[in-house]
Amino acid sequence: MGEIIQNTSENAKANQDVFATTLLELALADKNIVAVTSDSRGSGKLVKYGETLPKQIIEVGIAEQNLVGVAAGLASAGKKAFAVSPACFLTARALEQIKNDVAYSDNPVRLVGISAGVSYGALGTTHHSLHDYAVLRAINNITIVAPADNFETREAVILAVLQNKPIYLRFGKKPMPLLTENPNVTFEFGKGRVIREGADVAIIANGELVYPALQAAQKLEKEFGVFATVVSMHTIKPLDSQLILALAEQTQAIITIEEHMVHGGLGEACAALLLQNGYKKPFKIMGIPDEYTVTGSQVEIFKHYGLDTEGIAAAVNELLVIQ
Repeated sequence: MGEIIQNTSENAKANQDVFATTLLELALADKNIVAVTSDSRGSGKLVKYGETLPKQIIEVGIAEQNLVGVAAGLASAGKKAFAVSPACFLTARALEQIKNDVAYSDNPVRLVGISAGVSYGALGTTHHSLHDYAVLRAINNITIVAPADNFETREAVILAVLQNKPIYLRFGKKPMPLLTENPNVTFEFGKGRVIREGADVAIIANGELVYPALQAAQKLEKEFGVFATVVSMHTIKPLDSQLILALAEQTQAIITIEEHMVHGGLGEACAALLLQNGYKKPFKIMGIPDEYTVTGSQVEIFKHYGLDTEGIAAAVNELLVIQ
């Protein structure tokens, strides 16, 4: 069974902090890497990057459509452009530019949505990105990735530089512990990462909700004798169909968990795959329901919607009782 490394100040950093650190490291060795920001240098943790590499950063101000257009132009000229902006604005205000200037034009822009999901907490629905998976899944020629921990974040940024095609990377603000101590763990776009194995139920999550999913799995084993497989399905598109179908065979039920609206995201992607392959076992999608989110911190919002450890464990138990 995979065990959590405890969330201590020594090893837990916000994924967007790890993104910025990794990007600076890579950019120091590659002058073609360019960061483009929309008044988001501070929130994107790129202040040090800008001070260190002032010729490899461009600030366009609060103009997300221009942000994507400039990044697409740089990419078309051979630059490895990272367009960094709050996820809620990047994938709403600049959606047409993402669709046409990036994906349709096949410009390998690295779109980086920071402070994703409900990271902005009490700022409310206007600042929550609960639509981004849905809209981007409907656009051809773009990879969608939501890393769960610092390890996945670093690997995702490195691969994004190497991958010469459009990609969307989604990061949050909360310090995240490493999810496993396994030194042989690997990371690959389109391949889910099995954090823990169990024969009773499969919990498929992504982003910052993989950690409470793993905690819930430990609670389920300790208190109820329920053994859960936990998967970090960091890549929403392309989806790891092979792994999901294998879990459908190996476990008695599947539950998906995401920091996104229940419509159009990870859960519905899994549901469509399973249904079209004849899946008939219990299945549940957990996420933000079809309503304007309550006001509060990320932790409070998670608890309200049952996306914390206790809520996930209760949902799994309820799902298994259905059988």
